[in-house]
Amino acid sequence: MEKYNFTEAEDKWQKKWEESGIYKAQFLKDRKKFYVLEMFPYTSAQIHMGHVRNYTIGDVIARFFAMNGFNILHPIGYDAFGMPAENAAIKQKIPPKEWTYKNIGTIGRQLKKLGISYCWERELATCDPEYYRWNQYFFLQFYKKKLVYKKLSLANWCPSCNTVLANEQVVDGGCWRCSSAVEQKELSQWFVRITDYAEKLLDFSGIKNWPERVITMQKNWIGKSYGCEVHFSMPELKKELTVFTTRPDTLFGATYVVISPRHPVVKEILAKSRLKKDIESFLARVRNQNITVETTAKMEKEGIYAGIDAVNPVNSEKIPVWIGNYVLLEYGTGAIMAVPAHDQRDFEFAEKYGLPVRIVIKDPEWETVPEKLQQAYESEGAMINSGTFDGMGSAECIVAISKSLEKQGKGKQTVNYSLRDWCISRQRYWGTPIPIIYCKKCGAVSVPEKDLPVILPEDIEITGKGESPLKNSNRFLHCKCPECGGDAERETDTMDTFMDSSWYFLRYASGDTKDKPFSKDEVNYWMPVDQYIGGIEHAILHLLYSRFFVKVLNDMNYLNFNEPFENLLCQGMVIKDGAKMSKSKGNVVDPEKVIQKYGVDTLRLFILFAAPPEMDLEWAETGIEGAWRFINRVWAMDSNIRNYTDTDKNNGDVSVEKLINRTIRGITEDIRKEFHFNTAIAKMMEFTNGLHRIIEEQASSKEKLVDAWKKFIKLMAPFIPHTCEEMWEIHGNRQSVFNESWPAVEEKYLKDEESSVAVQINGKVRGRINIVSGSSEAMVMENAMKNPDIFKWLEGKTVVKRIYVAGKILNLVVK
Repeated sequence: MEKYNFTEAEDKWQKKWEESGIYKAQFLKDRKKFYVLEMFPYTSAQIHMGHVRNYTIGDVIARFFAMNGFNILHPIGYDAFGMPAENAAIKQKIPPKEWTYKNIGTIGRQLKKLGISYCWERELATCDPEYYRWNQYFFLQFYKKKLVYKKLSLANWCPSCNTVLANEQVVDGGCWRCSSAVEQKELSQWFVRITDYAEKLLDFSGIKNWPERVITMQKNWIGKSYGCEVHFSMPELKKELTVFTTRPDTLFGATYVVISPRHPVVKEILAKSRLKKDIESFLARVRNQNITVETTAKMEKEGIYAGIDAVNPVNSEKIPVWIGNYVLLEYGTGAIMAVPAHDQRDFEFAEKYGLPVRIVIKDPEWETVPEKLQQAYESEGAMINSGTFDGMGSAECIVAISKSLEKQGKGKQTVNYSLRDWCISRQRYWGTPIPIIYCKKCGAVSVPEKDLPVILPEDIEITGKGESPLKNSNRFLHCKCPECGGDAERETDTMDTFMDSSWYFLRYASGDTKDKPFSKDEVNYWMPVDQYIGGIEHAILHLLYSRFFVKVLNDMNYLNFNEPFENLLCQGMVIKDGAKMSKSKGNVVDPEKVIQKYGVDTLRLFILFAAPPEMDLEWAETGIEGAWRFINRVWAMDSNIRNYTDTDKNNGDVSVEKLINRTIRGITEDIRKEFHFNTAIAKMMEFTNGLHRIIEEQASSKEKLVDAWKKFIKLMAPFIPHTCEEMWEIHGNRQSVFNESWPAVEEKYLKDEESSVAVQINGKVRGRINIVSGSSEAMVMENAMKNPDIFKWLEGKTVVKRIYVAGKILNLVVK
């Protein structure tokens, strides 16, 4: 037997695939489509094992659906703008463009070595003017619709990256990219009005299958809450202070109010307060703190008495006004009422500063109301110390007090969102120029669409200092006003790179379109993406912005769909020695070295077999060696089958037919249902064990043995494509195995493996279904739903509990 030469086979088939254009996507309206997409890579130096896992998962899915008759779009490109290129330019003294395109060449070569079935004809890079001209185009369309605006605001400033960060890019008080402590700096910024779409972004009805935790993370970030705006008067300032609360039932227990250090009323307080110097000292200390919804939960709460009082509208009681570092100007009204008896954060603040605690909700388990609380009581109960509302249930009182305030003109019921508008201004060079011109006579003027793209100049010195390097390019900065023809200057901020990645999947879906961002017909054919694959770390940033972009473009009649990604798979990390692979930890494994030693199919097989896609994968050299042994065993078995000699011992070929059909059914189910590639590979191993016994016992004719083996080659092909192409060709096939159809199950060979399962609904047997032994619970449930005698008892109802006793009974509890 000739030894499998993986290097020769991989080079051969990668060349053939490229020359034949087998993976080139075609716009075929009459074909059912499947669009599979992995989040595109940033143009760092080279790909790592996390990339290998991500792209291999997507490749198996793409190849599987192609063999099942779908018209496939599986594109690739590069997220090419951003800070790392500028940092490299400073460090290595080379232009960002040169560094970026050098890395694109490296990454492209590495991806081709992985044998990924990409449509290379649709390759793109976001730093290409032919791409970012359409970023500018969309900016102008948003600007026309007043979805983009500029305002002076405090910004999250990273002193290390020397740039502004969006709220979402601040993680635990640090920069999401370099972890430096983030400061506050007042700048004139461009914002996208994403808050206009808060309610639409809370509608996930257009999504088929996303991880529940991703949906929850987005809902929490948008942060919809129902409550009441309450007006407290401030006699010393002769004005009202409005607070937002979700708990108006606790209003009688408010013993102080707290305002944000950035609240506009602070200036008026400083003009009136006898504590001006102390307040200014406090403000100087806390104003540079980066405060977000996430950090307020963990940070030390600090405050100072403002020297003035507010009047509680429900009992006319004067209560002190405090300034607190934990109150966000961007959330609600920038002021809160503090009820220490019924909010743990307020309780801890009151304990720290000796502020009063008044109980207004009685715990049903208390025999008597305690004189002093050990912690806040935050649950429901009966109202006490609340005037005419005493004795009422606290939940009922939320509505009652809200209505009472509205009637008196002292408040109103409202809805609040945590979501803030998206700051897209960046004081950097390597990004999309914002297409605005400033004229002393005409003001801010849009660059005419015919003049797009506004090209980044290349004669730039990048110093890493705070202001945009574009300010130092006279050729870029100075221009003529499109309206009056007078002297003008260009905007020198560039766009946040999340603008680039919020619509790239639409550009992929449009082929070689030059005169518009995409072809509407093609995009509406391919979109939404059927299967999107990427890390959970993008749950809020990229995924939320992409959903927003698509919803806006749908409203503008560019698209006839309103969600970009129907199904989302968040793959786990690749870890080694218990930690995520990183250069700093010294636990990085170079994919290229593994490929040189074992071949890319071995690496693919290990990556897919070591763990389910959504789980973290622990790197193990023994696992790689095991995958290598399996591929060699398959190669040897292929040779044995070709050299097999017929005998009269076969049992009518039943054994081999049962084995291959059981394997087809199992692997198909594993891939189609939950992408359980690891269990699919386990079934491949079981098949080779079973087939080995059949060969040894000579229990099959050669014809049936070869037929079963060819079907098995097809089953393995999405996982180890080079090996399978080589074996397929050796068996006399002239066209690629990926031009073949996925094997179909012949149920007649599995009839004697069937069992009857009783289906109970709310304790009563409503029917029986026949299943193939070993079927998963999901398959049993699917068969039950297809049975009309059973489905009529489920129609219009929700299954709240499911109990399955394998091969015997399926018990469903519905309501």
